[in-house]
Amino acid sequence: MSGPGHITASAGELAEALPRWVTLLRAPNPGPMTLDGTNTWLLRAPDVALGLVVDPGPEIEEHLAAIAERLPFAAILITHGHADHAEGARSLSARLGGTPILAADPEHGDQLLSAGPLAVPGLTLEVLSTPGHTLDSVSFVAGLGDERVVLTGDTILGRGTTVVAWPDGHLGDYLGSLERLSSYRGIVGLPGHGPALADTGAAAAFYHAHRTARLDQVRDAVRAGATTAQEVVARVYADVDRSLWWAAEWSVRAQLDHLHALDREFPSGSAGLDPP
Repeated sequence: MSGPGHITASAGELAEALPRWVTLLRAPNPGPMTLDGTNTWLLRAPDVALGLVVDPGPEIEEHLAAIAERLPFAAILITHGHADHAEGARSLSARLGGTPILAADPEHGDQLLSAGPLAVPGLTLEVLSTPGHTLDSVSFVAGLGDERVVLTGDTILGRGTTVVAWPDGHLGDYLGSLERLSSYRGIVGLPGHGPALADTGAAAAFYHAHRTARLDQVRDAVRAGATTAQEVVARVYADVDRSLWWAAEWSVRAQLDHLHALDREFPSGSAGLDPP
């Protein structure tokens, strides 16, 4: 079947350097879904005591200790509630003496995040609602002077493409989030996994085009006679290692939900294409 292959490279040029107020601490949790590990980003304006932690990562002692060594922090920010990003948040907060945790889902934080500006010490910070990978996914636009960065969580990765984590994730939401992020042209992207990207907007546009092409492939697979979600995966994601087909099935079911909303010819993702 013609169409896009599985993307393993970065979705654009890599950032040559990070602003001096940005520090990366990478959690030691490498794997097929986490790439080199979860990126914990520390933001602190020069000559300002209090910084920010974005995505403390999993409950790994050495990683949380490394973050805590760089105290104090005004807040711990969560891009979404998956364990590889948020699991260590409460332990870290306790280590730091009760630093507040801010998240879009109350299950993962002490204070709720909502779209719009957020007052933080020394920096400008805007919360963007970017659902799709998960319902609670947010991104952050941080700035100091003329410098800005976009912290994208798992909405955009530094290498490869992300999973729409059905049923919590929603493809229509995800495409809308990519359109929103595509406006941040020329601004460095700090992803949840993988290297920093030179241009968030360009990466978002690339992701959108790739995801749209995959959607066409799913549509063609159904019309060609695929009768189970697994058969769609086998046709559309044949270039993906079989050990990751379970994750591809999440995306297929999200794609089916999206197609079903557009055209009742297609079954919903909740029913999949599986027989009762």
